[in-house]
Amino acid sequence: MELVLSIGIGIMTGSGVWLILRPRTYQVIVGLSLLSYAVNLFIFAVGGVKSDAAPLLEEGVAVSTMTDPVPHALVLTAIVIGFATTALFLVVLLAARGLTGTDHVDGREQPK
Repeated sequence: MELVLSIGIGIMTGSGVWLILRPRTYQVIVGLSLLSYAVNLFIFAVGGVKSDAAPLLEEGVAVSTMTDPVPHALVLTAIVIGFATTALFLVVLLAARGLTGTDHVDGREQPK
């Protein structure tokens, strides 16, 4: 499980960085989204995801069997902020494309 999660995080991080380095703004936005998803998975992996474990204190439950709710709260917050920034980036992308007529990162097309 941990190996598969590590490979998934690595693939998402590598793909995100590759897309961030592309010349089109839409590819950069998708790359930023992939990178944020990889960071969310990393936070889950570091936080020690336990299935079927309650994050709440109950009588008779040993503290060592409980899951830590902090990584879950951090990832939920990161997802909400990620959606908001992605929407902002898309609005800026559409405005820049309307002003420049291209979706190239620096506003100019590469010579062919």
